[in-house]
Amino acid sequence: MRAATLLCGLLVFGVGQSGNAYPARAAAPTIAATAAQNGAVIVSLAATTPGSTIYYTVNGTTPGASSQIYHTPFLVASKLTVKAIATADDYVTSTITSRKFDLRIPPGTLVWSDEFANSTGAIARPDPKIWTYDTRTNGNKELESNCAWGTNTPPCSTARPSSYVGTDGYLHIVAEQPSAGVYTAAQLKTQGLFSFQYGRFEARALVPESQGMWPAVWLMGNNIATVNWPACGEMDVLERTNAPKSPDWNQGSIHGPGFIGPALGEVYDFPSGQTAASWHTYGMIWSPGNISYYVDDPAHPYVTYSPENIKGRSGAAWPFDDGQANFILLDLAIGGDWPGNPDSSTKFRAEMLVDYVRVYTN
Repeated sequence: MRAATLLCGLLVFGVGQSGNAYPARAAAPTIAATAAQNGAVIVSLAATTPGSTIYYTVNGTTPGASSQIYHTPFLVASKLTVKAIATADDYVTSTITSRKFDLRIPPGTLVWSDEFANSTGAIARPDPKIWTYDTRTNGNKELESNCAWGTNTPPCSTARPSSYVGTDGYLHIVAEQPSAGVYTAAQLKTQGLFSFQYGRFEARALVPESQGMWPAVWLMGNNIATVNWPACGEMDVLERTNAPKSPDWNQGSIHGPGFIGPALGEVYDFPSGQTAASWHTYGMIWSPGNISYYVDDPAHPYVTYSPENIKGRSGAAWPFDDGQANFILLDLAIGGDWPGNPDSSTKFRAEMLVDYVRVYTN
């Protein structure tokens, strides 16, 4: 066989010994790993054939068109094998690329975090290698314009950044009312930059409590880009609305196909004398078939969800064990379906502070 290729319309061909043309094979994906923390790595997949889609598995099985589609680098902190193929229109599917990871990291080990450190002496952009922004408006009938770092299109302003890392070492997510009926805030996310499946996730945060305020820390499946919501799954670790109550509260929820809304949401009541407007650690323990939420004490989850919780629900499917990693979202919304609109009692400027976000091994 002689190695010759040519471009014929949109088809790429090789030529065999018989002189007959045949479609060329897509280039096999590459599997790269960069260090995370304490022996864990962040795995990235890439393919060079134009228009490639990468399918992969993490359990050693052969990938195919029904396997997960690669969207975002993902954390590896255990023993597993990544296998990947690339497909592209008018190309033969690539050969399989395989890479084994023999990581034996003890349970409870910190394997990834953003500590929001800042030694610059001025406010700083949240790490662009970790965080990007969702700038959509009016989702869930929210009122805010979500502003990215460096955006100066009104009502956003670089003079009043809606998110920044302060010299105090905290991430600040800021809600403001620059003019009557106009609101700004921010939603940060690791989509396309970092994701993980399984482990113990924590965010230490202090949230504002006022009518119309809706702070949240949550996760969604990378496959939202291809299957949309709620099929991608959603896990809400920190979520509350409005002014403080007695007792004050946080809600931990899961959402997926056939179970959206408040049906699978459990309220945690803070102990007497505590509110969400002081520092707390909001956590999730995610393992195959189980999602548990806790506040401050991982040894005492206040709720655990499993596939048993969705049995009997029409069209319900459990999306949290399908091999798909999840990305992280941090945001402070204003108004919307759940809290309702701000009123004369609402305090602006308001801030949600985040000390850190961390992932530990189970």
